[in-house]
Amino acid sequence: MSTAGNAPMKTPNLTSRRAVAGMATAAVLVLAAGLWWQRSAWLPPTRAWLAAQLNAPAASTADDDAGHAAHDEPESGADETMLVLSEQGRLNIGLTDDQLQPVRLQDFTRMLEVPAIVVERPGQTHFQVIAPMTGVVTMVNAVRGESIEPERLMFRIRLTHEDLVQSQTSFLKTLGALDVEQREIKRLKELIDQGIIPGKQLLEREYQQQRLEADLKANHEALLLHGLSAEQVAFIRSERKLISSLDVTAPAPKELIHPDEQESADQSEAANSLADQSPGYGTKPAPLLVQSVNVSPGEFVQAGQALAVLADYSELYIEGRAFERDAGLLAEAARKKLEVQAVPESGARNVIIRDLAISWLGNSVETESRAFPFYVLLPNTIAFDPETDGGPRFLSWRFKPGQRMQLRVPAERWEDRIVLPVGAVVEDGADFFVFQQNGKRFERRPVHVIYRDQHHVVIANDGSLFPGDVVATTGAHQMQMALKNKSGGGVDPHAGHTH
Repeated sequence: MSTAGNAPMKTPNLTSRRAVAGMATAAVLVLAAGLWWQRSAWLPPTRAWLAAQLNAPAASTADDDAGHAAHDEPESGADETMLVLSEQGRLNIGLTDDQLQPVRLQDFTRMLEVPAIVVERPGQTHFQVIAPMTGVVTMVNAVRGESIEPERLMFRIRLTHEDLVQSQTSFLKTLGALDVEQREIKRLKELIDQGIIPGKQLLEREYQQQRLEADLKANHEALLLHGLSAEQVAFIRSERKLISSLDVTAPAPKELIHPDEQESADQSEAANSLADQSPGYGTKPAPLLVQSVNVSPGEFVQAGQALAVLADYSELYIEGRAFERDAGLLAEAARKKLEVQAVPESGARNVIIRDLAISWLGNSVETESRAFPFYVLLPNTIAFDPETDGGPRFLSWRFKPGQRMQLRVPAERWEDRIVLPVGAVVEDGADFFVFQQNGKRFERRPVHVIYRDQHHVVIANDGSLFPGDVVATTGAHQMQMALKNKSGGGVDPHAGHTH
């Protein structure tokens, strides 16, 4: 009975349970459908919460590690304006100990920078070596491209000019007649002293001697006009021989002779300046470059014909090309003889040629370019002079015509300003920053830039930096990139990236 009585009781319970389960399943399905329909509202916050929970242990561990490391090293990521560089990192950006300099107040001269080019000095750089007389070239002692000393023998010419031969012959005849007359006068003086002959004959001979001396002087001048030197005429007089050949030597430019041999104080000053700034030849005449040789042995040449062309590169001009509006500033700099600097366009940017001055200003403005030219004297130096065993000497000058430069002319002077190299300041939008050393860290400090050029940056003395603060004078751009990378900011892809 008991079994029969219990059996009917199980059926309603089972049915109710199934009903509840069905309702629960339906509710879950409805809830799931609702959540799926509204997933855009709850899914992102849920993901963010899960990510925070997953990163919590790592952050805790990092905080613990940072807490222990704080006893040894300050945390580099604690401040977005602080940066710690390893020793290797400092070397990679060139930040050596000598590139860490204290800030100091100093005077600064703003420079007007204009493009320029090295040019030759008109009428003074090139020299024509000409044939003084008509003849045949028998020797050529010059090679194109070599450098020779002034007054070196370059050509030998066998003279064929008939007038020159006649002038030499007349000179020798007059010399012979004068010798005879002088001996006769000596003999007559002895006879007169003895009372043998009257003194009238001696007077006639003395008059004849004076006429011969006048003829000899005229013949002497004629030989000089034909192109013979005073030494050559003296040779004819002493040796009593005709000159059949003529030696042609390299000229000795007046501006390259020793200062004691100059005729004016200006030339002497130029020679002294050249000697001081051009090591390699001192006060001796500078070597001349053989640019061309125009004749060959056996060639017949006329008087005045160009035998060779020489160039003197010991001094050149730098031709600056300024704007028309800068003419007044350049005139003031020339009047005050202010120091002008030149920077070669090629090579190291820190090469600055100092102690220059404006020589003269142009008197016209170019019609098309509107450029105003001015000229700066450039003393040259020998860059390469190989040793030779008696052969041709091929040397190279440091500055050459056609070389491009930048001229820097003083324009304005400021006092008590903070002046740093251009590599010490980095630009980020409207801001400029300098990195100040603070122990092993570098702190980025905003500054106000008054002026900057290719070499220097002038910073206002407004309290952002103080005299004595040690700053990095190079590598500011790389340190700014490192700070941006550390803080997660994007780096300008055009700002010094590497592939």
